[in-house]
Amino acid sequence: MIAVAKGMLGKLNALSPWKWTLLLALLLFAYQIRVMHLDERLYYWIKTSLHQEQWQSRSLWLPQYRVSIDAKPVAGVDKNFSGLSYDTDRQQLWAVLNGPEQLLRLSLDGEVLDRHVLQGFDDVEDVAYLGDDLLLLVEERKHALVIVPVPAPGSTLQRQGQRALTLTIDAGDNEGFEGLAYDPGSDRLFVVKERKPRKLYEIRGLRRSLEGDFGLEVIDRQAWVDQASFARDLSAAHFDERTGHLVLLSDESKLMVELGADGELISFRSLLRGFAGLHDSVPQAEGLTFDPQGNLYLASEPNLFYRLERR
Repeated sequence: MIAVAKGMLGKLNALSPWKWTLLLALLLFAYQIRVMHLDERLYYWIKTSLHQEQWQSRSLWLPQYRVSIDAKPVAGVDKNFSGLSYDTDRQQLWAVLNGPEQLLRLSLDGEVLDRHVLQGFDDVEDVAYLGDDLLLLVEERKHALVIVPVPAPGSTLQRQGQRALTLTIDAGDNEGFEGLAYDPGSDRLFVVKERKPRKLYEIRGLRRSLEGDFGLEVIDRQAWVDQASFARDLSAAHFDERTGHLVLLSDESKLMVELGADGELISFRSLLRGFAGLHDSVPQAEGLTFDPQGNLYLASEPNLFYRLERR
């Protein structure tokens, strides 16, 4: 073993200066590919470019999104800014903090309109507006989906007495349900699990069950997750009513992926510096939502708000 190592060292010492330069350049290039996830972006670019003409006019087509509000700090928030949902009745945003547990009302410009303490809640990671003045909160560690009414201005929301659905599927410490996306037209809820393993579940019949016609159906959409094969984790999701498409967000890969009605890969958008007009990479994207006009909103820890528009 020692002899082999000495032999390899001798060969390296014998390299000419230009070969050393080439070797260092190759190592630097490989490092950049790894750090910038260039292999992932090339893979998605090739796959989506093949059907750009087919989908560009009838999808969200994420490559055309450019930032219009870039890394705006949310006033009064220092850390743990997580989760976003558009409220179609109030034309505003809901967001959550997971330490201390709070529910925030936000304007479409990222201004805080109101704060609500979440009393008795634990590790709240995302929020979804269900319509009819109902919100759904996800508690990651408990694998719990908690349905709450839209709170009155300045009021506190109590966990006790609220209706909840607990699904201890692939349970793990702090690696439970991370994001929510609701399809009101078909009464479908999409729930993502961050990692170990990455999972996407479709839950049918949530609102119908709340109204007394109990009939929940849970579907494992692993095949859809496989379409986002390079997404190292899943931190949030959004269902777009206009197109019927699902958008998945990956914090670690700094990537958004648009999937079609059958889970097929449609488009993607990198959240690295320089892409989409971003001055810096989005540090830790934890929530996303779209409004009816197609504007995209992102929440990133520790306290950053983004808006992107299709151009």
